[in-house]
Amino acid sequence: MPTINPDPTTYPDVNTLLIELLKNIQAVLGNHFIGMYLDGSLTSGDFDLASDIDFVVVTDEDIFGDLFLALQAMHERIAAIDTPLAIQLEGSYISKHAVRRYDPEHALHPNIERGEGEQLKMADHSEPWSIHRYVLCQRGITITGPAPQTLIDPVSPDELRQAMLPTLHGWAKHILNHPDEINGRGYQSYTVLTLCRILYTLQTGDVASKPAAARWAKETLGEKWASLIDRALIGRQNGGLAIDPKDVTATLDFIRYAIESSQQ
Repeated sequence: MPTINPDPTTYPDVNTLLIELLKNIQAVLGNHFIGMYLDGSLTSGDFDLASDIDFVVVTDEDIFGDLFLALQAMHERIAAIDTPLAIQLEGSYISKHAVRRYDPEHALHPNIERGEGEQLKMADHSEPWSIHRYVLCQRGITITGPAPQTLIDPVSPDELRQAMLPTLHGWAKHILNHPDEINGRGYQSYTVLTLCRILYTLQTGDVASKPAAARWAKETLGEKWASLIDRALIGRQNGGLAIDPKDVTATLDFIRYAIESSQQ
């Protein structure tokens, strides 16, 4: 039986939830289970009340059929646990073949996103998911299983840059065409901070958390964007705040700036 790290983070309530999740996952997957890992803000030291709990489970083969349905039902039970953290889980179940490197012909895997009422679903883990591979190799936290570096091929800086482009030219361009989507402070703030992360990776070939990327962007991109980023950091913690229409316009300009920068 692999050793289990009972305290993978510095947050006792998060650890309690993760160990309960692990027990349930192992009960469903049995011998198909290889390991469970954390990435995201818990690995960077920037976890806060606005963060999700990012996890990755590696399996010996692709999950579908009865196993998928059993995992889906398990996540419904986990979401009902009496803690607000229970609906902040965001993770994927990836086979050992698929986690090794990006394969466009082998990119559909079970995934759950944070939020009330979210269910496990089959989701496309396309090129941008290489960012998770990189974080797992560089600073991923092992709850149980082999070291992630033994499961994942190294991701180069240029591969990281390439992984950011579909998000920028897909998701961000979509917002340009549908600006009403960022009329709420929460999603507008998320958009600004995600753009900071994308620009950080494009320039440095590395990955940073939203707060770290925001600090970098304020220092590097100039005064033009500094106040917009400051308000996004506040909005990240206070998604219900009213939004100034000028911030929507400025966010659209920031998207255009990021796209132009990526083309250089």
